[in-house]
Amino acid sequence: MSNEIYETVIGLEVHAELSTKTKIFCSCKTEFGAEPNTHICPICTALPGALPKLNEKVVEYAVKAGLATNCSIEQNSKNDRKNYFYPDLPKSYQISQYDKPLCNNGYIEIEDDNGNPKKIRILRIHIEEDAGKLNHSDFSGESLVDLNRAGVPLIEIVSEPDIRSSGEADRYLKKLKSILQYIEVSDCKMEEGSFRADVNISVHKPDEPFGERHELKNMNSFKSIQRAIDYEKDIQISDIENGVEVVQETMRWDDVEGRTFSMREKENAQDYRYFPEPDLIAIKLSDEYIENIKKNLPEMPESRKKRYMSDLALSEKDANALISSKAYSDIFEEAGSICKNYKAVCNWLTSDIARILNERELEPENIPFTAKDLAELVELIDNDTISSTIGKDVLEELFDNPRSPKKIIDEKSLAQISNKDEIAEVVLKVLKENEQSVADYKAGKDRALGFLVGQAMKVTKGKANPKMLNELFIEELKK
Repeated sequence: MSNEIYETVIGLEVHAELSTKTKIFCSCKTEFGAEPNTHICPICTALPGALPKLNEKVVEYAVKAGLATNCSIEQNSKNDRKNYFYPDLPKSYQISQYDKPLCNNGYIEIEDDNGNPKKIRILRIHIEEDAGKLNHSDFSGESLVDLNRAGVPLIEIVSEPDIRSSGEADRYLKKLKSILQYIEVSDCKMEEGSFRADVNISVHKPDEPFGERHELKNMNSFKSIQRAIDYEKDIQISDIENGVEVVQETMRWDDVEGRTFSMREKENAQDYRYFPEPDLIAIKLSDEYIENIKKNLPEMPESRKKRYMSDLALSEKDANALISSKAYSDIFEEAGSICKNYKAVCNWLTSDIARILNERELEPENIPFTAKDLAELVELIDNDTISSTIGKDVLEELFDNPRSPKKIIDEKSLAQISNKDEIAEVVLKVLKENEQSVADYKAGKDRALGFLVGQAMKVTKGKANPKMLNELFIEELKK
């Protein structure tokens, strides 16, 4: 049977580390990359008698995330103990939230696979502490525990099973990541594990109940998530067609082999034996507290998109590309305000810069140069110091060794040739060496002019003033 008769059902549980300076229940730093076990204390290592105290900033950031994703905010909330045993969980339980999360019943709008608007419902957003990390040694076979991450504050954002394809999952995750960055509650650095997702996936025929699901744990790459969903969809359909029972399991995705492996049977809520955290008081939020956070939310991506289209006359495609990342949008706005040429800045970001980021597998947050550098590059092209062709070379250098574009041009002698006599000499040389193209142009083949200009650019290594070059060619060809 064809895969087309089955529907894929996907729900996502996203864990985002909050950008607070200290952990959720103690004053230890949340800074990434420190020496193992240097950002720890009796509270986050669960020494006897140590008592947690809730970081108010964590609650504020969670409420911001809830408001930005159209959630209702729970004014009477609490913390709960989620019991499970694992080497990197010092207390043998995690302080989380069970039946009274801070945020409920929100949604994010994306496009479905046909380009139509679609709402992905958010069941809940709750706060919890992160676990530590096991560092495995292939050489010795040992696993060492680093508790720096234990107690780092998380929000878990749980979607309803409204997603129907790997493409929709990708767009939902990218939209969610963008929102969290815009409201500045998480840096969402996937390579550091501060934005990761558990993927729940099942298949069924549309007129039948949902199938049993597999949960793919701790996925931190958009490409891997798409590949894993497509793989699991095909495997589950194949099992059903061959009479193999699909059971609820927790899976691990192997990106090298491109397949999933079973880890254990999936736990249900009752397996965690939740009960209210006795060492923390309930969370009570006033109307004024919630309204104050709401009033101070920054401009959201959709608002920026509308402004770019109405005030700057950008296309919807360009506006969507720019708002896809706060880092992208910020560099666009800052560079545009400096050079006063928003369209040129947009073109660089959505074409050559996007291409280089893709080739080097970098996120917009990893752009190594500043908005001021990009604005300077645009100004150098606008005032004919360099051509746009040379600009591409300068851009590559900005990625390799960031510094002032003017300095790059001086160091590499890339300044544009605008001396008329010098360019005229090149024009005459090219015309003499390409008599057939001259004849083609005079016979009405306008494309021959582009070829001649290209040859002149090769001679000058892209430095000739393009406008002057075109004018001088036309002037000579008319003789």
